[in-house]
Amino acid sequence: MMHTFTIFMITLYIINLLFISVIVFQKRQRTAQIWAWILVLTFIPIVGFVLYLFFGRNLSRRHLFDLYGKEKIGLQDELLDQALALKQHHLPIKHFNRLDIQSLVYLNVVDNSALYTTDNNVNVYRSSIELYNQLLKDINLAKDHIHLECYLFKDDTLGKVILNYLYKAQKRGVQVRILMDGWGCRHLKKDFFKSLEAIGSQICYFSPIIIPFINFKINYRNHRNIIIIDGQLGYLGGFNIDAETLGGNLVIGFWQDYQLRIAGSAVYSLQNCFLMDWNAHNEPMIRFSPQYFPTTKFSGHKEMQIIASGPDKQEQQIKMTFLKMIALAKEEILIQTPYYIPDASIHEALKLALLSGIKVRIQVPNKRNHLFVYWASLSLLADLLSYGARIEMFNNGFLYSKMMVIDRKIVCVGSANFDCRSFNYDFEINALLYDEQCAQRFYQYFEQLSHDSQLLTMEAYVQRSNITKFKEGIVRLIQPLL
Repeated sequence: MMHTFTIFMITLYIINLLFISVIVFQKRQRTAQIWAWILVLTFIPIVGFVLYLFFGRNLSRRHLFDLYGKEKIGLQDELLDQALALKQHHLPIKHFNRLDIQSLVYLNVVDNSALYTTDNNVNVYRSSIELYNQLLKDINLAKDHIHLECYLFKDDTLGKVILNYLYKAQKRGVQVRILMDGWGCRHLKKDFFKSLEAIGSQICYFSPIIIPFINFKINYRNHRNIIIIDGQLGYLGGFNIDAETLGGNLVIGFWQDYQLRIAGSAVYSLQNCFLMDWNAHNEPMIRFSPQYFPTTKFSGHKEMQIIASGPDKQEQQIKMTFLKMIALAKEEILIQTPYYIPDASIHEALKLALLSGIKVRIQVPNKRNHLFVYWASLSLLADLLSYGARIEMFNNGFLYSKMMVIDRKIVCVGSANFDCRSFNYDFEINALLYDEQCAQRFYQYFEQLSHDSQLLTMEAYVQRSNITKFKEGIVRLIQPLL
């Protein structure tokens, strides 16, 4: 019996060594992620092996999301013209007092193919009730197509209402396409969209789960929430189609989040993102058509870029944008995020800002929907606290907002959290607004939530229990995997 156990342990040890060798020598992962997986495989070998199969394999970008060689549908000429104009300093860009945004625009046009647009009207929704009331009105007015992409679409009261409105739109000749994340919508029954599909709507899942609870690509999720109506109106933000956002969860309460309603040329970038995501999972692919990019003269004046990022791309575009925004700040940085678990570059950039005399204020929820993430966030936030950051723990509901404001001049808002998952593994999309009026509005939203928040103090933090300290220590070791 003892001999059999010894053979088993030696075999397990050899298998662990093989997996560690694969991680170290063959997988192109960041050093922090490598060490985190080595710890997991070493201390929990059997469970760690299973976790690695689901979450650790760094799938080939070509197999994950084969977009190499595919052009930005409908935007090629505009992007080439803007990139050339920027390089020659001929593109007229707004200049704020003490805040030169040209380098930020350049970063996202040239390296992220994010079209810089200046003719947008933007409405901001914080209440999911007001948001969905407006969305239903817009669905009723749709004439040609509705493209909806989301992480979560629930079979609940809200989901059924939206389904009914989409059904009516399809019946009157509007083409409805829905792209959902396979993991986020894993509990959605297959026949939920049966009535829609029967009349011609097209439904698609990103990385669908064929066998229940088994999907070796679940570590890569489509976290984007966008809606495009007739190529002229677009929605972008963090709200999912989930009745809990209406305050249905008595424990968490009302969700605090943002959704933008955009009418302007920025909608073309949303359309482009949807079509490329759709084409990555469907044959035959949707080709360019004027109906998706209608020639319209928009009357707005908001300047903005739409930034999409994901593991299919070489660079972490949204993270790079955050870093650039922090570097541009001269006075104050405001951040709202449900999870604060960035990599070292973001964390050190905020420390540098604090050491340079720039105010940093961060709002996070005081309610926990993921315990590991909460402990990791608390540890990192306390680190910033020691450098002079103001950390506010929101109590009145669940803070799910994902937003950063720089000097009350520019704001970045969308689906991306300040964590390694959003930067490394998830497909995200944010709006970058170069507008003092919008930035001031988000600043006011931040101030309003401050009244329902409590300050995290170093005195309170050091008094936490030894068990909590132990949990934080363990979770911080695997922080790059969260």
